[in-house]
Order: sequence, then C-alpha cells, then structure tokens
Amino acid sequence: MKNNYKKYWWAFIAVMVGSFAVLLFFGREIYKQAPPIPQQVVDAQGNVVMSMKQIQDGQNVWQSIGGQDIGSIWGHGAYQAPDWSADYLHREAMFILDKWSNAKFGKKYDALSKADQAPLQLQLQDMIRKNTYDAATKKLTVPSVRVEAFKSISKHFTDLFMGGKGLHELRQAYALKEHTIYDATRMEDMNAFFFWTSWACVTERSAGGVSYSNNWPHEPLVGNEATSSLLMWSLFSVVILIAGILFLSFFHAKEEDGMEEEHELPQQDPMFGLKPTPSMKATLKYFWVVAALFVLQVGMGALTAHYGVEGQAFFGLDLSAILPYAVTRSWHLQLAILWIATSWLATGLFIAPAVAGFEPKFQKLGVDILFVALFIVVGGSMAGQWFSIMQKMGLTASFWFGHQGYEYVELGRFWQILLFAGLGIWLVLMGRCLVPAIKNAKENKSLLTMFLISSAAIGLFYGAGLMWGRHTNLSMAEYWRWWVVHLWVEGFFEVFATVVIAFLFTRLGLVKVESATKATLGSATIFLFGGILGTFHHLYFTGTPTGVMAVGAAFSALEIAPLSLLGFEAYSYYKQAKKGKWLQRYKWPINYFISVAFWNGLGAGVFGFLINPPIALYYMQGLNLTPVHGHTALFGVYGMLGIGLTLFSLRAMAPSMEWSERLMKNIFWSLNIGLLAMTVISILPIGIAQTFAAMDVGLWYARSAEFLQNPTFQSIRWSRVFGDVIFTFGLLSLVYFIFTFSKSYLTGKTEAAKTEKEEELV
Repeated sequence: MKNNYKKYWWAFIAVMVGSFAVLLFFGREIYKQAPPIPQQVVDAQGNVVMSMKQIQDGQNVWQSIGGQDIGSIWGHGAYQAPDWSADYLHREAMFILDKWSNAKFGKKYDALSKADQAPLQLQLQDMIRKNTYDAATKKLTVPSVRVEAFKSISKHFTDLFMGGKGLHELRQAYALKEHTIYDATRMEDMNAFFFWTSWACVTERSAGGVSYSNNWPHEPLVGNEATSSLLMWSLFSVVILIAGILFLSFFHAKEEDGMEEEHELPQQDPMFGLKPTPSMKATLKYFWVVAALFVLQVGMGALTAHYGVEGQAFFGLDLSAILPYAVTRSWHLQLAILWIATSWLATGLFIAPAVAGFEPKFQKLGVDILFVALFIVVGGSMAGQWFSIMQKMGLTASFWFGHQGYEYVELGRFWQILLFAGLGIWLVLMGRCLVPAIKNAKENKSLLTMFLISSAAIGLFYGAGLMWGRHTNLSMAEYWRWWVVHLWVEGFFEVFATVVIAFLFTRLGLVKVESATKATLGSATIFLFGGILGTFHHLYFTGTPTGVMAVGAAFSALEIAPLSLLGFEAYSYYKQAKKGKWLQRYKWPINYFISVAFWNGLGAGVFGFLINPPIALYYMQGLNLTPVHGHTALFGVYGMLGIGLTLFSLRAMAPSMEWSERLMKNIFWSLNIGLLAMTVISILPIGIAQTFAAMDVGLWYARSAEFLQNPTFQSIRWSRVFGDVIFTFGLLSLVYFIFTFSKSYLTGKTEAAKTEKEEELV
C-alpha cells in the first residue's frame, strides 16, 4: 500500500467499522423496543379475541398473497390498494365515533356540528391511544367497543378478499382479483394481523408519548399528528445537508488542485489488442439474459401500470384471474434487480481475466455453471410466486418456495439461498482472478484491492436477506430487508460501480492510477459515511425508537451531499469522451456514465431528498412520490449503469466492430426521455396531489378509491403511455442491437474487421 493512500484507507476503515457498529447497536434497540405481539388479545371480561399464533399466521397469509405487492403496511408496499394499517385505523375510528354519536345524538358522527364532534374525538383518543398491553402476562386488553369494531372491519375485509357481493367495483379500484383468499381461517388470521399493525400505529409507547410508529400515519381523529421530534430532526437534516455540501466543495477543490490537469492519452485503443479468453467470451450469453429479463420486466411494469386504470383487465381482456396485480408487480420489481445485477456481475466476470492477465483453470466452467444457476433461480422463484399468490401453497411452503411478501426480496427462502450461493460462486470466480492480480500488482494494488472488497460486499451482503424467519416481528424484518435494498443495492453496488468505472478508465489510459485510486477511495468513504446509517431513513415509522429517526435524518442527508458534485463528474466523463479519435468507439458507454450522473442528481438527489426529511416522509410515505424516486434512482442510476457496463463489455469484446450511430442515439435518448416523461407526466403529479390530501385529511384518504379513482387521475395515468412508448422503443432497439452484435460476433465477422483495422494501423 502506497504511503500516499494510507489516509484514504484509514478513513475508509474507520467509516466502515464505526457505521456498522452504530447500525448493529440500533438494530438491537429495534429488536428490544419493537411493538410487542401479545400472546392473547382479550376483552374486558377476559374473553380471547385473537392469539399470537393468529397474528403471526395472519402475517404469513398476507405475505403469501403478495404482501407489500398488494397494498402496503406501515407505508411500505404497493400504491394501488390501501395501506391496510392506515385503512383499518380509520375504519375503527369511524366505527367507534358513529356508535357513540348514534347513542348520544341519534345520528352519525359526520352529521354532528364541530362542537359536538370535539368531545367524542377526545374521548376516542383517550381510549384508543392508551397502552393496555401487560408485559408480565403478555396480554393485550381492549374495550368491548374495539372488539365490535374488529368484527365489523373483519367482515368488510373478508368480503373484499373473498369475493363478497357488492364490493366488485372496490376490488377493481384496488386491482384485487375477485377471490384473493379462499380459506376462511386464513382470512380470520389476516384480519388479526391487520388489527395488530393498526394497533401499533396508534398505541403510545408510554403515557402521553408517541405511538410505536412515531404517530404515523397522519390521522387527526385518533391524535396521530406530526411530533416536535419530526420537525426538529427534519430541520437538522437540512442543516447537515448544507454543511455537507460546503465541506465537500472545499474538499473537492483541494483535491483537484493537487492533481494533474492532463496526461498523455495513448495513441491507440489499449483494449484493441485484448484477446478475450474462453470465460470472457462465455459472458456474452449473460447479456442475452439481461436483454430478455429487461423486456419481461418492462412488460410486467406495463401490465402493473395498466391495472391502475382498469383494475382487473388489460384493454378489456380479464387477466386478473391468471396474472393478478400482485404477480405482475412482484415480477416487475424482482426482474429489475435481477437484470441489473446480471449486467453488473457479467461485466465483473468479463473484466476479471483481463485484470489478472490470465485465465484461471476451469474459469469458463464456473461461468457456465453460474449461468445455469441464474436460470434456475429466475424461473423457480417466479413460478413459486405465482403459485403462492394464487393460494396453491401452504403457508410454510409459500415462505420457502413461494412469496416472502417483502418488496425487492419477494422470492421464497429456498430461491434466496440459491441466489446467495450463486453470488458466492461469482465471488470465488472474481477472487481467482483478482487475488493473484493484487499479489503481482505494483502501481494499482490499492485500486485492485478496492475492486476485491466491493466484489466481496456484493457477494456477501445479500446474506442479510436470510436474517428473518416466518414469524419475525415486522419491525425486525423491515430492518434486515433494508440491509438488502439500501445497503446491498443502493450502497455497495454504487461502490462497485465507482471502482469498475475507475478501473476501466485507467485501463483505457484516460486517468492515471494514482488519481483513480484516490478518487475511488475518497468517493466510497464519503458515500458510505452517509449511506450506511442513512439506511435508517427507511425505518422512521416501522415500530422503531426515536433514536433511529435522529440518526437516519442526519446521515441520510449526508447521502445527498456528494450528489451536489455530480456536475463535475458528468463534465469529467464528457471531456473523456472527446479525447482521441479511437475513444469515439467508447462514446456510448461513456454517455451512459454521464446519464448516470444526471439521474443520480435528479432521482437520488432531488427526488430522494424530497421524501427524505422525517416531516416530509411522514406525509409522503406510501404515496406515489416514493416510486418517482424509485424509478429515477433504481433504473435511472443502476439500470443506466448496467446498460453502460454492458456496452463497454461488448465493445471490449469486439473493439473493431462498427456500431450504428443512429441506432445507439435512438436507444440512449429514447430510454432517457421515456423515463423522464413517464415519471414527470404521470407519477409525479399524482404523488403531489396525494401529499396535499394526506396533509389535509389523512393518509387513508390519499390512498382511498374515493380520492384516486376520479376522471382527472385516470387521465393522468393514461398520459404516461406517451413516455412508456418512447421508453419501450429504446428498449426494443437495445435488444435488436445486442442480437445483431451477437450474430456478427459468433459468425466471426468482427475478427475479419479487426484484421483490416490492424492492417490500416500498420
């Protein structure tokens, strides 16, 4: 390790050790302070209303029908159907208020004057917010009126999920198939689970305090209002963001001043003489899979979006009986992770032998075995999810082979284990090349070490998805789920991307190794400093203590700070693309890197911070502003980077092949313009309107059929077709390019072209 890298390494190590220590400490606190699941829920006379087993089995039933892909709980999940915890809470409040109002005034609560409503509302808050859970006996005692409310709401949900008459239009509005659940016992258990999630939202941890969910959702009837902590930590996060931007601006100026402005560019493409090894050639089929999964993912996304208009049909064709919303959305999300990850992993497998300078024994066999494993995981997990959602599995089988019910980790536990094993195989294949390269390296030892560390993080951190079980408290399941979604997908994939791009640029001779190493270590340290503990900003309202909100608000703001410098990064990529005539062959991969910088700034920066401060997320969690951030950050950043890495690998595989400038331009601009159009024209305005509704009335209303199923919003949903068509054109053009490239490459036409180029150079 060079002496001039030591301070960078020590900073990186300090951030990793310190951040994970805090992350694990608060994980322990979340475990200790999670909303308790009572052994029994009893009425005032001691009669058992429901048991712990019913609540836990009800959670499994909810998971088996799609979980977070069919409505949401505590704001996490799909946006078409209601948030079941918020919906239950509002229905319970209205049932009790109507009962009391009819008894006292002879009419419903809504018909009363504000003066008559006020004392009833205060009476409700005193009753419903009081924590009557006895930790010694593990029993929860509820008043008889809440038992009556539970029975009434259970009947409504039973009719809704089990095909009850009179609720067909509501099922269409929620994009539910006619019979989501067939077994009455399962339905009873899920009603118990919905009660518990709502109870956690309104019950105070201690007398006069906030609820287990930090008073989420906004529901004035029961006293769920934004707290002073929400406001204070939101203000603090803005201050931290400004301070972070100022510090990074100074740091960037200081570092840039110490680096060389220019260095001599190679006279010809350093990759031109690259001889792809058998394992490098074998990665071509991975890029076919990338294209196929990308097409299928967009197709499922189109169906999912269309269900927002027709509910159970696709242009009049009833598909919900065989491909309900929960299935299409599950596949849409899972396939996004799979095709993006495949493009990144394939790029790693392609680059690794080039880094090592040799082909390890049996490397191609390993690449082929991993490819077969990928097919098994994708096909098996998708089939399992379908059988689970169609209720053709038992609850245990559903957990292991069907649907786990959590966004982005929908696949059953068995398929999860296989995927984790596949990532382990990938890590071994990478290590067989990188470890010898590190031992033999002189100048770029630190950069290669960082390459290995980021590869290890990708291979190992998915294991966090194995940390919950069938009956894990939802608060803890969410804690570990966000290790996967935030740390694995958003965190270490970002670091891996930074390292890969830096390595590619050094390999092309665009950047000196020392500059690339310092930039990589510095960027990774700064990003992870905010990113690791920034995980907590997803957990403000999932039954976590206030300390989680404080840490999450502060450090998630620091995640945004580095994005303020992305203009410099984009300009740097732009300058690189203009250097040297031979570099024009890499124009389009570099253009995608520029696109990544743009979407990082807009999707992760602007749209990310829009929902980041606690007070903002208090009203916005579970609304359409979240998928605005999701689409522009997940695809805009990681998807575009996956395409860029794919194109770079294909270019390095056949550097002399001529690419159609017109085709590449159509692909690039169609994907970017289409993504922007579908987001800004449709999802964003609905999300803004929902936010006003959540602030004025409550989250239940912002997610209700009454609010969302009006002609104006239907027209806005239809308008996204404009962006969808443009985006799909770009996608199909990309698939066509990969197909024609593969055809030319496999028939040997590129080799002939390469010989001609070599003769020209001579």
